[in-house]
Amino acid sequence: MRITVNDIAKAAKVSQSTVSKVLNNYPKVKESTRLKVLNAIEELNFTPDPIARSMITKKTKTLGLIVGDISNPYFAESAKVIIEKAKTLGYDVIISNTNHNDLDLDTAIQTLLNKRVDGLLIASASLYCTKVNDLFAANFPVVLFINLVEGDDVNYVVLNNRKGAELAVDHLVESGHQKIAFVSGSFKYSTLNQRFSGFQAALQKHHLPLYQENVYNEEFINEEFLYEKIYRFVDRTLSATNAPTAFFTTSDQMAFAVLDAAAKKNIRIPEDISVVGFDNMNLSSNETIALTTVSQQKERMATLALEKLVMLIEKGDTVSKPIQLTLEPELIIRRTTGRMKVRSYEGSTQ
Repeated sequence: MRITVNDIAKAAKVSQSTVSKVLNNYPKVKESTRLKVLNAIEELNFTPDPIARSMITKKTKTLGLIVGDISNPYFAESAKVIIEKAKTLGYDVIISNTNHNDLDLDTAIQTLLNKRVDGLLIASASLYCTKVNDLFAANFPVVLFINLVEGDDVNYVVLNNRKGAELAVDHLVESGHQKIAFVSGSFKYSTLNQRFSGFQAALQKHHLPLYQENVYNEEFINEEFLYEKIYRFVDRTLSATNAPTAFFTTSDQMAFAVLDAAAKKNIRIPEDISVVGFDNMNLSSNETIALTTVSQQKERMATLALEKLVMLIEKGDTVSKPIQLTLEPELIIRRTTGRMKVRSYEGSTQ
């Protein structure tokens, strides 16, 4: 038979309400009474019913996490940090994947709300996502991380993406590169929009032109098709007369695609071209790859986003809102960038 709160109350010789106060860490309970209840709980091997508790407290101790593509190692690594940290705070996490589709994001939000999550962490919202703004308008606990939506009252933990892009371009220019290609996904996401803005600003600062033929900007698609399209872009740009000597990509995954495409053309890295990514995924530090990249501080970002969400849930109206944190990027220099040299592969010349 399942042990109930009533059984605990009888064993401890206290009321059911007193047991409930102890279970919910109510502060105004005498220490001697609390010990009696805790001893009874241990003796009877009592396990609280989470469903019953949620009906009383109106809390499920469950969070929703929405990501754009769980197969992307950056999202997966961030999710792992959030799940492990949430566990230490007494919360479970339900993950939903949108495939970078706005309609799927709307569906994910509604599904998680139907599951009565206490709050949402959203990493894949596009700039003009009205569904997310509706959540903020309804005062539901939400924290955005990685990407932003338009609005003054949104809660977020993000990176200074513009500065990150500027750091990447500064490094390439200091290495002697003046023709730099830009590879990105859709500008409907704040991160990519800001990284392109930083790319443009850095070129202007160094008095370098922006060649539109060296800019790749595409809606997110499946990985196989993405690699194929980036391969064609790299092949075309490196075969042109005014070929770039370096590539700045707005994600490490896209940088890997550039590296693969270059390898298929027998182009050496960094002797022939330099490549900079953005994210600093765990795989990027692998000795075989050693990708130069901009770190998003994913562990800190994910941890802060989670902690701020839990604070919103547990402290509610006492929290000063909006919560808006912007982390500083760090350029991690590895082996995929180096001093520009005279081209040694078949194709364009310096």
